[in-house]
Amino acid sequence: MFDWSGETGLAALFAAAFVSATFLPANSELVLAAVVRAAPTSAALAVAIATLGNTLGGLTTYALGRLVPERTVPRGRAIELVRRYGAAALLLSWVPIVGDALCAAAGWLRVRAVPAALAMAAGKLARYVVVAYAAAAW
Repeated sequence: MFDWSGETGLAALFAAAFVSATFLPANSELVLAAVVRAAPTSAALAVAIATLGNTLGGLTTYALGRLVPERTVPRGRAIELVRRYGAAALLLSWVPIVGDALCAAAGWLRVRAVPAALAMAAGKLARYVVVAYAAAAW
């Protein structure tokens, strides 16, 4: 059985969080829950690592969105939300499927990177705090 309590568990958490913030499927919440259950005293560190990995993954999707030529006119709810709310829309970047589209839309719309990163990190941090608390209480 895998030992989620050590450095390997934290590395797996970072990888899962990064990948789950891209268009590739992964479930970082389950990995975070496993790490927190195995090492409750490391919950804050685990939340920080998950938030960092997920934010960097979101910024990767943001960067890919910036690669789409401006003359291309994508449509969709994500574009509308980012046009309307700007970087603040990225507070929802943690939402499965929708969050990836928001990050890509923000990149395509050339939303400033620092406010985008801060909004992504805030939303992702809030989600991971809730997950870690639930895992610790379970």
